[in-house]
Amino acid sequence: MHRNPASRLVNAFMSKSDEAKLREQRLAAKLRENLKRRKAQVRARSDSQSRAPEPSGKPEQGDAD
Repeated sequence: MHRNPASRLVNAFMSKSDEAKLREQRLAAKLRENLKRRKAQVRARSDSQSRAPEPSGKPEQGDAD
């Protein structure tokens, strides 16, 4: 990732431990976003599968006339 010049200037005045803390915070935020996105994908898949009728060769009970 390319940093903008302003972030380089800020980092010039930060200690290595402060930079490491900021990096960990950014990574933690990205991981939370990723987890939320994956959970939403799983929910969407399970919702679409639960709504779709199961393909089977047998007619449903209400369809037998």
